[in-house]
Amino acid sequence: MSSVADKLAKKSSKRPPAKQVRLRLVYVDFWSAVKLSFLVAVCVAVVSVVATFLVYSVLSSTGVFDEVNQLIQDVAGAGNDLMSFLSMGNVMGFAFISALVNLVVITALGAIVALLYNLSVKITGGILVGFTNN
Repeated sequence: MSSVADKLAKKSSKRPPAKQVRLRLVYVDFWSAVKLSFLVAVCVAVVSVVATFLVYSVLSSTGVFDEVNQLIQDVAGAGNDLMSFLSMGNVMGFAFISALVNLVVITALGAIVALLYNLSVKITGGILVGFTNN
């Protein structure tokens, strides 16, 4: 009986040879690249706004802004107030505006990269990609 079990163990340990395919990437769909870059830009915008809020909250609660404001008033005079510029509304407004600008820029860069790749494929022939079947 052990010989049958040994034969079954040897048979199950053998793997069929993996099939390999090498394909050349010669075209990137423009609208797919724009949609993907837009989704990436939305993620970056949300992360930047949340990170700005968290950093502002931590710095405000630890009293860093009060210390810097006191230092500026000691150096520049009593008429200068840093906290009038660094209010929560001003900081979050700037974060939203910069997130919107980044959204437009990242989406445009995705479109430009897709166009440049499609143009460069005519010269270089594309990227060779290998796939395997496990």
